[in-house]
Amino acid sequence: MGIKTKIALGTVVGVVVIGGLASLGDDHAADTAKGGDTSNSAPASGGDKADKAEPAEEKPKASQAEQFKAFVEENGTPKEKEAASHVTKVQGAEKQNNVLDTADIYTDYTGGVMGEGLGPAKLLTSAFADWKQSKNGLVTVYDADGELLGNGEF
Repeated sequence: MGIKTKIALGTVVGVVVIGGLASLGDDHAADTAKGGDTSNSAPASGGDKADKAEPAEEKPKASQAEQFKAFVEENGTPKEKEAASHVTKVQGAEKQNNVLDTADIYTDYTGGVMGEGLGPAKLLTSAFADWKQSKNGLVTVYDADGELLGNGEF
């Protein structure tokens, strides 16, 4: 077997192992998100009125983009705050398994890497790293057309 074949085979095995570990982490998170506890569906005491009133008062959870913007507004520099005002969507910030964490930030900048968003993209990746921590995370920033603006570790 040649050296190139060994390298290619090692790369394939590495990708399979990382993918397997990542899927194990997702299964555990999905099980806890589904809520294995079914105590709310079958009340044992005949159903108190206090139990029924509690869930109706909950507020809807803020989107990941709103949570990120709120964090930057509280903790960011003036330039980071200005860059965060262009964020339209954040994906992947909630699911983390510290094996292969990825998050995407979508903005309303235009022009791709040659446009106006390259500098603010670095500010956004830095602010994201302050907001979320991971042993092995990668955050990617995209413009309005889905073109890559920048990425960084978190």
